[in-house]
Amino acid sequence: MIRQDDLDACREAIRHGSLSFHAASRLLPARVRDPALALYAFCRLADDEVDLKAEKAAAVLRLEDRLARVYEGRPENAAPDRAFAAVVEEFEMPRALPEALLEGLAWDAMGRRYATLSDVTAYSARVAAAVGAMMCVLMRVRDPDTLARACDLGVAMQLTNIARDVGEDALEGRIYLPTDWLLEAGIAPEAFLADPRPSRAVRKMVRDLVMQANRLYWRAEAGIGALPRTCRPGIYAARHIYAGIGGAVLQSGCDTISTRARTTTSQKIGWLALSAARAGVTTVMPRSAVLYARPLPECAFLIDAAATRAPVWQRRDTLIEALARAAERQRQDRAALIRVSARSS
Repeated sequence: MIRQDDLDACREAIRHGSLSFHAASRLLPARVRDPALALYAFCRLADDEVDLKAEKAAAVLRLEDRLARVYEGRPENAAPDRAFAAVVEEFEMPRALPEALLEGLAWDAMGRRYATLSDVTAYSARVAAAVGAMMCVLMRVRDPDTLARACDLGVAMQLTNIARDVGEDALEGRIYLPTDWLLEAGIAPEAFLADPRPSRAVRKMVRDLVMQANRLYWRAEAGIGALPRTCRPGIYAARHIYAGIGGAVLQSGCDTISTRARTTTSQKIGWLALSAARAGVTTVMPRSAVLYARPLPECAFLIDAAATRAPVWQRRDTLIEALARAAERQRQDRAALIRVSARSS
């Protein structure tokens, strides 16, 4: 399905760019691990294209063109594109899922902020839960209840990332904490970005994000038992490794501005062993009623897309709008730089 040289390139990219997934993927069966490496390599490429480029809107537009070529069966001559094109064809990947990821990246490019926890969850749905839904497709699982729990896991992981990276994001001029939380604490978002400090109020916000993530990790576990038996250890591993990052955040006193929460290699090995053991127990346990809990409303469109094999262009309008706003933000930034340069001269 995937050329061996392309698969090797994807594996190497993930080994350096996504240590947590690389560790968890080692417990997946090859029939899922190989396409998952291709999927994550393309997602990693997309994230880096926007995160590391100055012309962020242009980067997202370029990614949208690359995704279109993938779905047209003529991918760009690059290992992640060719590998992901093979995955799309083999698994009939609904286009709405990777397009949701691009929409989230477009939100990043426009410098979007999020007023409420629901808004943060909507962002997390696009950049993380969409990947969880795509992983289900790779396991040939399209049951709506199981997809809902996979989306819970994706959102939990992203909330963990946000909680861990508050300081780093602030240095880059980005803020993912709900701005309503900041305002209620008497902290203006611009003032926080200018001088981010791990105040008691900010540390409470970080703790609240971690606790919300933990609630979703617990809900997500109910879906793991509904996955193919050989896939359960790898997904348990992802759950435990990311929750472990949240645990490290809590141990740091929720100060993720002065320090960065880290986990050790020995901890990861322990979580991998725990995941293998738990997967074995799950095979003889009855399914939890939590499996049937209502999905997060912010993830409903992803579940519909994966479960019903939604039409290719179902969410095209929202992606186009996000891309247009990102391009406008870029034009405004350029104009501001020109004005500053003119005053200086």
